Parts: sequence; C-alpha cells; structure tokens
Amino acid sequence: MAPPLLRLHASFLCSLAIALLRAGRLSAASHLLSSLPASSSPPAPLLRRLIPALASSGLAAAAIRFHPADPVSLNAVLYSYCRLRLLRPAIALLRSSRPTTVAYNLLLAGLSDNAHARLAPAVLAEMCKRGLPFDGVTVNTLLAALCRNGQVDAAAGLADMLLLHRGAGMDAIGWNTLIAGYCRVGDTPTALSVADRMTAQGLPMDVVGYNTLVAGFCRAGEVDAARGMLDMMKEAGVDPNVATYTPFIVYYCRTKGVEEAFDLYEGMVRNGVLPDVVTLSALVAGLCRDGRFSEAYALFREMDKVGAAPNHVTYCTLIDSLAKAGRGKESLSLLGEMVSRGVVMDLVTYTALMDWSGKQSKTDEVKDKLHFALSDNLSPNGVTYTVLIDTLCKAGNVDEAEQVLLEMEEKSISPNVVTFSSVINGFVKRGLLDKATEYKRMMKERGINPNVVTYGTLIDGFFKFQGQDAALEVYHDMLCEGVEVNKFIVDSLVHGLRRNGKIEEAMALFKDMSGSGLSLDHVNYTTLIDGLFKAGDMPTAFKFGQELMDRNMLPDAVVYNVFINCLCMLGKFKEAKSFLTEMRNMGLKPDQSTYNTMIVSHCRKGETAKALKLLHEMKMSSIKPNLITYNTLVAGLFGTGAVEKAKYLLNEMVLAGFVPSSLTHRRVLQACSQSRRLDVILDIHEWMMNAGLHADITIYNTLLQVLCYHGMTRKATVVLEEMLGSGIAPDTITFNALILGHCKSSHLDNAFATYAQMLHQNISPNIATFNTLLGGLESFGRIGEAGIVLIEMEKSGLEPNNLTYDILVTGHGKQSNKVEAMRLYCEMVGKGFVPKVSTYNALISDFTKAGMMTQAKELFKDMQKRGVHPTSCTYDILSRFEILCLSGSYLVIVKMVHDPAVETFSYLCGLDHRIIGGTVGGVLITAELFRFVATIGNFPVHVFVFEWIKNELAERTSAILFTSLWPIQGYCTKHLPSQGKKRWLIACRKGCKASDRRAELGLVLDSGF
Repeated sequence: MAPPLLRLHASFLCSLAIALLRAGRLSAASHLLSSLPASSSPPAPLLRRLIPALASSGLAAAAIRFHPADPVSLNAVLYSYCRLRLLRPAIALLRSSRPTTVAYNLLLAGLSDNAHARLAPAVLAEMCKRGLPFDGVTVNTLLAALCRNGQVDAAAGLADMLLLHRGAGMDAIGWNTLIAGYCRVGDTPTALSVADRMTAQGLPMDVVGYNTLVAGFCRAGEVDAARGMLDMMKEAGVDPNVATYTPFIVYYCRTKGVEEAFDLYEGMVRNGVLPDVVTLSALVAGLCRDGRFSEAYALFREMDKVGAAPNHVTYCTLIDSLAKAGRGKESLSLLGEMVSRGVVMDLVTYTALMDWSGKQSKTDEVKDKLHFALSDNLSPNGVTYTVLIDTLCKAGNVDEAEQVLLEMEEKSISPNVVTFSSVINGFVKRGLLDKATEYKRMMKERGINPNVVTYGTLIDGFFKFQGQDAALEVYHDMLCEGVEVNKFIVDSLVHGLRRNGKIEEAMALFKDMSGSGLSLDHVNYTTLIDGLFKAGDMPTAFKFGQELMDRNMLPDAVVYNVFINCLCMLGKFKEAKSFLTEMRNMGLKPDQSTYNTMIVSHCRKGETAKALKLLHEMKMSSIKPNLITYNTLVAGLFGTGAVEKAKYLLNEMVLAGFVPSSLTHRRVLQACSQSRRLDVILDIHEWMMNAGLHADITIYNTLLQVLCYHGMTRKATVVLEEMLGSGIAPDTITFNALILGHCKSSHLDNAFATYAQMLHQNISPNIATFNTLLGGLESFGRIGEAGIVLIEMEKSGLEPNNLTYDILVTGHGKQSNKVEAMRLYCEMVGKGFVPKVSTYNALISDFTKAGMMTQAKELFKDMQKRGVHPTSCTYDILSRFEILCLSGSYLVIVKMVHDPAVETFSYLCGLDHRIIGGTVGGVLITAELFRFVATIGNFPVHVFVFEWIKNELAERTSAILFTSLWPIQGYCTKHLPSQGKKRWLIACRKGCKASDRRAELGLVLDSGF
C-alpha cells in the first residue's frame, strides 16, 4: 500500500475512533485503534483531536502510543493520568517530554487531589531546575495541595518565601486558600490574621474570603464571631450570598434546633437570596436528625421546584437517616429513585445501607452492597470495613471477620477502637474469652486504648462464662487503665450481678454509683427494676420506679414494659392492665413489646381467647404484629387444640410478609405435641415448607424429635429418608431423636442398632445419647445391662452427669438391687449431684418394701437436707407401709399439709382404710390428723365419716365428730342436701345421736357426692 494511501487509511480510522469515543463506545474505539499499523502516522491536527478524546475517556495508555508532542496533547494525557490516579505514568511522561508550566500545574493539581501533596514541593523544585517559570496558578495549586493535606504551616511558609525572596505577589485566590486551610484545621485566629495580611497587601477581602471565615467560625462553634464577620462583610459593601448563610443554617441544625435554622432560611429568602442544594440538604439533614422524617421528605420533594435538584449528598442523607431509623423499605425506595435519576452513589450511602442490612442480620446483603461499592470504583474505608466486621461478628462468623481485619491491614486501612470492639464482642458471644482478651492486648500494643464499650463487652462475657470474680477483675483492670465508669459499665455490672443471683450486691453498686454523682439513665433503672421483679422483690422494684420519677426522669415505654412483663409473669394481669392504661395516659404508646409480653403471659396460661383479644386491640391501635406475636399465638392455639384458629393465624402471618422461621416451626410442633394433636404435625410441617421455611438440619431434627418423643418411629423414618434425599446429612441430634423413638416404641434392640449405625457414620455420641439408652434399659427392667453403655460412654471420653446417675439409681432401686443402688447413690452425691425426687422415691419404696424402715427414714431426712421437696407420692409410699403411724407420730403429715408442693387432697384420698378405720394408731391420732387437715381448708371429711358408718363404726364416728370437728368453724350447716339427709338417716340408725345436731358436722356433703 502506498504511503499516501496508508496515511489516508490511518486518518479514516482515527476519525472513526473519535466518533466512537464521542458515542461512548470506548471498547470499540480501543479495538479499532489497536488494528492501526505501527508505521502509520495520522496528521497532526487529527492527533490533536484524538489524543485528548482518548485521554478524557480514560484511555490514557492508548493515547501514549501516538507520542503526544504538542503541549495540548501532552497536557490532555497528563490530566487523564492524574484523574485516573495514575501518578507514576504521569511523572514519567512529564520527565520524558518537554513540558510547559501548564503541564506542571496539572501534575501539582493531580498530587493535591490524590493525597500526595507531600511530593508537591519536590515537583516545584524540579520545575525551577528545568528553568520553567511558575505563575499564579502554580502558586495557588501548590498552596491548595499543601492545605488540603493539612500542611497549612508549610503552605504559609511557601507564601512567605514567594513574597520575601522572589518578590512574587499572591492573588486573592492564594490568600483565600490559606484562610481556608487554617479554618479547616480549626485555627480561626490565624485565619483571621492571614485575612489582615491580605488587606495589608492592598487586596480587599472578597465574598469568598468572608464566606470562608464565616464557615470556619461556624464549624468551630464560634457563631458570635461568625455574625461579627457577617456584619463586617455588609459594612465593606460585600453582599452575602447563599454560601454565607448556609454555614449558619448547618450550625443551627446541629446545635440549636431546626426552628432557628428555618427562621434564618426564611430571612435569607426574604432578602432575595435563593437557597441552593447545599442549603436545602442541610435543612433535610436537620429534620432527619430530629426524627421529623415526613417534613424532611416533603422538603426533599420541594427541591426540584425551586431549581435545586437533590444531589448525592441529599439522597445519601435521607437514605442514611431512614436506614438508621429502621425504615429500610423507604430508604431502599429512595435508593432506586437515586439510581434511576443517574445520581452517583458515594461510599457514605453504601456504608449506611450496609449498616442497615447488618442491623437486620442480613449478612449476605451487606456483602453484596460492599461488592457494588467496589464495582463503582469506590474504595472501602475504615468505617465500611467496621460495619462488615460488626455484622459478621453479630452473626457468629468471627473467623471471617478476622479475615476482613487482615484485608484491612493489607490495604493499610487502620482499624479503630470500634473495629476491635466488634471483634471482641464476636468472641465473647461464642464464649472464647481468651481470644477476646488477646485482641484487647493487641489493641493496646497498637496504641488503641480500649473504651467503655470494649470493657463493658468483656465484663458481660466474663460474668456469663467465668463468673463474678473474673468479671470484677476486668472491671478493676479498667479502672487501673484510667477508663472512667459510665452508664454502660454500670449496666453491665448490675446486669451481671443480678443474673448471678446477687441482686443485693447489684442494688448496693447501683446506689454507690448514683451517690458518687454518676448520672444514671432509664436503661440503668430498667435493668435494676427488672432484676428486682424477677427476684420477687416487688416493693423495692416499685420504690426504684418512684425514684426514677422523683429524679424527673419520666418512665419511658421500656420502663413500663418491664413493669408489665414482670406483673404478667407473676400472674397479676389486672395490675399489668392498669399499667397499660397509665402508660397511655402518660402519652406513651404501647409498642409491639408491650402487647407481646401480655400475649405471651395469656398463652402460657392457656387463655388464648384473651390473647386474641389483645391481638385485635393491637391492630386497632395501628401496631403491626411481628413474628414474635404470631409465633406466640400460633403455638398457644395449637397448645390448646384450637387447630383451625392456629392455621388461620399462620395464613395471616404469611400474608403479612413473614416467613416461618425455625423458631416458629419448633414452637408450633412442640405445642402440637403437648396438646397431643399428633395428627396435624406432618401437615403443619409441610405447610410451613410451602410457605417458605428453609429446610435445614435444624428443621428436620425438630420434626424428628417431636415424632420420636411419641414413639412414631415409622413416620420418623420416612422423614429421615426425605432429609437424606435433600442432601442433608444427619448429626448427633438426629440419631439421639431416633434412639429415643425406638425406646419409646418398645424397640430397645432397634435403639442399640441405631447407636451402632451412628458410630459407623463417624458421628460422635454425646451424653444425651447414652442417657437415652440407659433410660430405655431402666424402663424395660434391663438396668443390669447398663455396664455396656457405661463402657461405651467412657470410650467416648464422657463422664456420667446428674441425669445418668438418676437413671441408674432409679433403675437399680426398682429392681431391688439395694447394694448397687446405694453405691451409685453415694457416688452421685459425692460428686456434688443432687438426686431428683423420683430417684429418692424409688430408693425409699425399695427399702419400705423390704421392711427396712430405718434406712427409708434416713433417706427421707437426707432428701430434705439436700433441699429436695417430698411430693404426695413420697408421703404415700411412707404411709402405705405404715411407717408414720406405727411410730405413733403424725409430724410428717403435719409438714406435708403445709408443703405447697404437695397436693393434700390427692394424698389424703390415698391413705386407704388403715387410717380411715382407725386400725393403726387409734381414734385419737386419726382425730388429730383430721384436726390438722381441717385447719388448712374445707376438706371433704364426710368421705371418711361415711366409710366408717358403712363399716358399722358409729361409736368411733361420734368420737371423731365430738373430739375433732366441732370446734372448727365452717363445717356446720343446718341445711343438708338430699344426699346428706339420706346418709344422716343411715347414721342415726347406726347409733349416732342427734340431740344437738353436732353429728351434722361430719355429714356436710356436696351435691356431687
């Protein structure tokens, strides 16, 4: 091809590339130019158009290929490199060419924008070395670079050098740059002195200089000085503009309130100064800060009408505020609008949305938003990474959080105290206190001092996992480090002490902190009041509630919720309702927590009708039920057998946008189990799966546990096959459920076969596995085979626990293996375990059957000494074998009738005819027994009297009536029911005397007898 033709071809390709670049088709333009032969040389005028087009499109590397020689092309490529933050290629290009002053000015501007201002003096020195003159733009650019990097003194030194040594003057832009630099670092006095030097040089202050000083004073909180500057500005004949008023508006919104800001705004508009997007964005932010979201949104919508379209700051402010206020749906809607309008999102917006998703425990969404930020060429900062780390730690993914922390350090992004505190919180939640302490040490080594949040988190963790002494040691370490106690620490200490049963110590600490001048808040009082209620100390709880009000801290909704919750727990629903009424009278709105508390209490008592009434009241008050509300009600309805109502509520829950959770699934299936509605268990499970319940190992284990508890092993096997078909592998809980199911369905051999299968699949058994097998052996009288199970337990490195010993002792007791039962009993108590009452009953029963009364009585005493309360069954065992009456003592009976844990009526009905007939212990002891019975309430003594009459023991009947029952009020009546009259006639025929109607005392019969 001839050279002219080649040149023509190159010109055509270059023209086409320019057209493609203008159309935004960058990849097509780049591909087209790559096909251009290296030997071709487009005309210089065309290159002067092509190179800037490539550079402005970000294709600086492609532009370099054409060796930009003329100043315009060279400057275009330099500008492109600087804009893309490619400073090394920019410097290399500058040094390999013949640049002008403009080229160096562009490089200086690039250094300033990319936080490399420290290199600016060296570039200026190189410029001087190459003999290039610097102009006002050079000086101003250099000053801006240094000031932006915080090197204001260096900038001032440079200005002095230029003025004194080089005789170069500075224009207003340079002086204003210095003023802005000092204002930015908060040094307003020096900024004012620079302004004085400027006027001394013969340059009057312009509107930019005045505005800079006004903004600096407002930012420093010196609003009076800012007003003085405004007055000086007017006196100098400089008219204020929107940039003058905006700093005042921003200051008022942040400190004195939005009303003053709006007063100034209205005055500004009256003076003919129209607001811009910055002014209106500041007002939107102020309204959001006050929680006035409706007004903020209305002003946001007015911005377009006044010609100040919302920018990314306005959108980000509103999105961030709505997200933090928990109004995520509205913030996401604004985000969609922002994207559709082409408003570029910044890192603040992404971080705010990540934070909102994190607070909703949506870890995947947080990661997605970070990915979107990266795809928009936004580099995450420390705050962004901290949000991600905090979300991961709260979700329990501490290992992944550690990896993110390493990534931060690799990118030279320094973690701060919040970052480390989040990681420490993650380890504390998992009980890994050693790791948490290690991170605290790491913080201190890096010069980051742990704050009250760090120490409060550690105190909480040590209280929970290592006890009071360890937690208080952390507290003392905190004091030694000079960290002052605040409300957060007090709350951690009070909460920890009361959780450990030390409510008195918690109260003493609370009083000490309050007396030392520390200002305690609602949260502190609420924590203590809640602890006092749960400790049963209602009077003191109310006393602290009164103290709260005496300190002019009116109770908020949380305080009322604590009172309502605790009263409901104590069964005092009327009092709880009165608190609800008082809460409304105080102008406080009950929230979801308030109603959920009362609904939970009613459902716990089986009062589902009252709970549903509260749900209706809740809806009428425009309070939306949440997942807790629905979970509680649905479980409560299934628990009472109201299946259709429960299904209706489940449908309502799904229509309200709630997906059944694993908690919903577990509570509902357990409720069906308790009400023995086994017919609906599988149907409900399937319904929840169709409603969006995510099937995982937890869901299947819950279903298997419920089915196996009732011995429904065939259905459980079908569920297991479905689970395996879904690719979900069984775990220890799965096999434990199946073993229990086989034990419950009387297939003990299948239970042991399942255990063998468990080992074959390399799934480790736990203590519950072995206890279930032992329980099966005990139930079928095969406790003699327990040794095999105990050997397996030992192989697994497990020790018997309280339940293990209860099963073994009970099993051997039932089989009359007294020696082995007592050996195990002694071993059990020697290890500090306390036997259950059923274990004692089995031992006492075994000894009484053998007539070993002394040993039985010793066990009975030991039982009470260890704080185990006898039940009616215990007393029945003793009375049945005549221990009490043979000894001529009824003291144990006296203890029994005053024991709230014993059902007196059921016990006395089981005394049988040995005592009723007076054959043991005689009439006097029997009379005394009835005297004690009568003192505790209207017990139907007539049952026994009639038995005596039937057995022709009339004389003994009269003796009982006259010696025991006559002095007791409430047993005498002149009007007997018809059944009573018939029995009275029988009594008379049998020899009872009716002279003074005293015999009626023993014949008070209820109509149902």
